[in-house]
Amino acid sequence: MDLELLAATPADVDRILPLVAAYHAFEGIASDAAQRRSAVGRLLAERALGGIWLVLADGELAGYIALCRGFSIELDGFDAFIDEFYLEAEFRSRGIGRFALAAIKTEARGCGINALHLEVARDNQRARRLYEQAGFAARDRYLLMTAVLDERED
Repeated sequence: MDLELLAATPADVDRILPLVAAYHAFEGIASDAAQRRSAVGRLLAERALGGIWLVLADGELAGYIALCRGFSIELDGFDAFIDEFYLEAEFRSRGIGRFALAAIKTEARGCGINALHLEVARDNQRARRLYEQAGFAARDRYLLMTAVLDERED
């Protein structure tokens, strides 16, 4: 099988959006079409934020992987979250996920990123195994916590 990781451009937004909607449905993430279009469009247009890569298998769009860039004092430079990684069901368990994770590490290094982070559902054992095999490890000492900032909040 011929596998490729291809950096997406703003022209790819309509190819990516159905995959993002499918990923959000799979994970139970509440979002609507306008919000997804806005976020994906901004990430594709503002490369300093990160980027989205298309995962191709024999030329067919199999999924996508999105990186969102940050900076870490602890890690001495840029880091990034694999914010979303999705493969269509028919492309899973075929080595494509391993390929995409190895390829995105290479892309990240090329962008000057020192470390990658990701979140995975605690009960998604299959994904956890994939990520562990790709070199990701839980940082048991730390717990990722989130505060969604609402502009109406003071």
